[in-house]
Amino acid sequence: MQERGGNGYGLAHGHVHVDGHGHHHHHHDHAHDHGHSHHGHGGNGATRTVEVLQSLMDKNDRLAERNRGFFLGRGLIALNLMSSPGAGKTTLVEKTLEALPEDLRAAVLIGDLETDNDAQRVRAKGAPVVQLVTGTACHLDAEMVANGLDALELDGCRLVFLENVGNLVCPASYDLGETARVVLFSVTEGEDKPLKYPPAFKSADLVLLTKTDLAEAVEFDREAALRNIREVAPQARILELSARSGEGWDDWLEALRGYVPAR
Repeated sequence: MQERGGNGYGLAHGHVHVDGHGHHHHHHDHAHDHGHSHHGHGGNGATRTVEVLQSLMDKNDRLAERNRGFFLGRGLIALNLMSSPGAGKTTLVEKTLEALPEDLRAAVLIGDLETDNDAQRVRAKGAPVVQLVTGTACHLDAEMVANGLDALELDGCRLVFLENVGNLVCPASYDLGETARVVLFSVTEGEDKPLKYPPAFKSADLVLLTKTDLAEAVEFDREAALRNIREVAPQARILELSARSGEGWDDWLEALRGYVPAR
């Protein structure tokens, strides 16, 4: 199904603003170091870097479109889950797998820098899981997802959760071919989260405000948070969830069902 051109992991560090799905606008300098430099020697290093990044992004977008075709062809809904570390992505996936009715079976691809702890947690719920160790790359890309799909047992599944690496900067630039993009942020992270990471929120279809059971304890200003989300991401539907108390859970399951076309 996929062309294999080396595994390409850890190479695609070009970051571009994304609007909606894969519509790239302009490059911005990469704000954090990946332990290796792209700068060529001589005077045109910067130009060369931009060319390399553009070609990596073009390749990513081609593969993302192929992934999108794969999902469409199989009647699968793929959700790209993005958040900072600790916002509750894995907990969300675990609880969702427990709560999904039989006709909404889900499979999971999990991107993690090093460990497979999250994959083990999710596997315990009985869902097909493939762990993608990204190594130096702070995001999933379309090629990693394509390779993961090859190894994922998808029979009878309607949903695929693409649990991205915990990071709100890099994953925003990479279209994975997903049906929808879900950005989580927890009440413990502060109301200004959307203002600090606009590309992630601008590309979200759904924003999940998580850990709402802790809102009072951390003196979370809900109105300010909702205002910030709406300012940065007017296109996104907002759901407020607590995995612990169950608040908002029916809305989340209903939203998932809404994505899945009737058979």
